Amino acid sequence: MPGNECGRVRKPPDSRPPRALSIGGGLFTNELADKSDSFVRRCARRSSSHYTGPHAFAASRIRLFHPIAVNIRAAMIRLRYSVRLAYEVIDPKVDFLLNIEAAKTSRQFVVDEKLVLPPSARVDRFTDPVLCNRMLRMQLPKGEIAIQYEAIVDIEHRLDDSGRLSEVPVAELPFDVWPYLAPSRYCQSDRLMEFAMREFGAMPRGYARVYAIREWVRNHVRFLSRSTNERTSAVDTVVERTGVCRDFAHLMIAICRALSIPARMSSSLDYGADPGAGPPDFHAVVEVYLSHQWYLFDPSGVSIPTGLLRIGTGRDAADMPFAAIFGRVESKAPLVSIEPMTDAAAGIELPVFTTKAISTW
Repeated sequence: MPGNECGRVRKPPDSRPPRALSIGGGLFTNELADKSDSFVRRCARRSSSHYTGPHAFAASRIRLFHPIAVNIRAAMIRLRYSVRLAYEVIDPKVDFLLNIEAAKTSRQFVVDEKLVLPPSARVDRFTDPVLCNRMLRMQLPKGEIAIQYEAIVDIEHRLDDSGRLSEVPVAELPFDVWPYLAPSRYCQSDRLMEFAMREFGAMPRGYARVYAIREWVRNHVRFLSRSTNERTSAVDTVVERTGVCRDFAHLMIAICRALSIPARMSSSLDYGADPGAGPPDFHAVVEVYLSHQWYLFDPSGVSIPTGLLRIGTGRDAADMPFAAIFGRVESKAPLVSIEPMTDAAAGIELPVFTTKAISTW
């Protein structure tokens, strides 16, 4: 598995001096570091058959020949992301674990960011050295509190010829991928093995089989807001056939693992979702391990995949809630925004649909 570098920060093409950012009344400087090797501009793209909006572009199909997966150029994507969380703390003191900051990986670069916390917050930070999840732990006193985070994020996609991607035999999997074969809290793959083998066991192995799983979930589960809760698992979704993005993701992950295909969840924002369905929100998607690389899938089908930034990564939603709260609070709906930024001179373009396999890891 290729190494990933948590904590890297990229200087944008039109870089300016580091900006002082506010955290709980104090200041810190966002250190911007040049990437040591040159940035490859990725430009091949193809529009989806089910998307005809102004950001969809047609392009001729590119066929390359290579003994393994072929990396195809794509445009750099830049996104502006913000979230505001508000609570009324009822107990004298309540502990919060937050995972809302954009991850810093070898393919995702935080150009600029600002975090504003209540002055009364006692804050500890932790970044997972493997998954790059950026965690905030804080204790807050009784009363009204608000948390605001904003970031500008660049994503350098890896786009590969999906026909050349293969499933990796278990005997060849890196040890750090093994946990994504096992059942987890919301993805009971051991209870779906017979179903998975009946539906997908006879299919040729590779990207096409994984995509068929994605399509089965998208076509057999109905997206219905507020139809599930924090106890809903993949097994429940198979029975009920309704859910929200995380339920789609849990079911796809569980089916993949039942077929010995490593799969995990990534938290993001639903860039490209139908505005008529409601305001922007947090979003859950799937990553599947093929040809020794993690590839992105959105089984709910509501987003433009190249517009998905990474916040958290884990086995399922239990590993990376955007807010885990220990104590009594009254929560208000999160206010989330995600919008693209373009810069033709720097090769930064709008997110578009593509038929290529997408990796941001």
